[in-house]
Amino acid sequence: MNAMAKPDELQLSTKPVVDAQTHYQVADFLHQEAELLDDWNFREWLKVMAQDANYFMRTGANAQTRDRRRHVGPPTTWIFNDNWYQLERRVARLETGMAWAEEPPSRTRHLVSNLRVRETEDGQGFEIRSNYALHRSQKEKDYTTYFGMRIDRVRRADNGYGFEIYFRDIVLDQVVITSHNLSVLF
Repeated sequence: MNAMAKPDELQLSTKPVVDAQTHYQVADFLHQEAELLDDWNFREWLKVMAQDANYFMRTGANAQTRDRRRHVGPPTTWIFNDNWYQLERRVARLETGMAWAEEPPSRTRHLVSNLRVRETEDGQGFEIRSNYALHRSQKEKDYTTYFGMRIDRVRRADNGYGFEIYFRDIVLDQVVITSHNLSVLF
């Protein structure tokens, strides 16, 4: 998928779920990734992102049941449509200490659960559908929690973590983002 193409009609894998050992390895990898983000170890986090990574985030859309049945609804609101280079630029900005939206730095907790792991249709790796929560707190009374669903595609890699993420599509449950910034990494 081209870095600028958006997964409007994402085709999910129809393959059976993987064996317990593979499921554990993939789950452990995603937990390590969440730990890197929560520890603000962003430069190391970039090692788990493939050089050809596509990183998307969008909000859900409110539509009446009759419209959803007809596949009619409001347009998707895209928040991120990044590639590896853009992610690296975001990390570099955070490392400067001049990202005022992150002064003082946010404290985050990334929670990934309800993992369903399948082989990808193209045989390149594994597709993980999961539920996702990110809690962010900053200053004394500034906190936000984001909930949603995430599709990750990972493949085996020799990067010290065993896998790399080459596709991420985050669909937030929120229709309207009320946070004063989106400077943290999801």
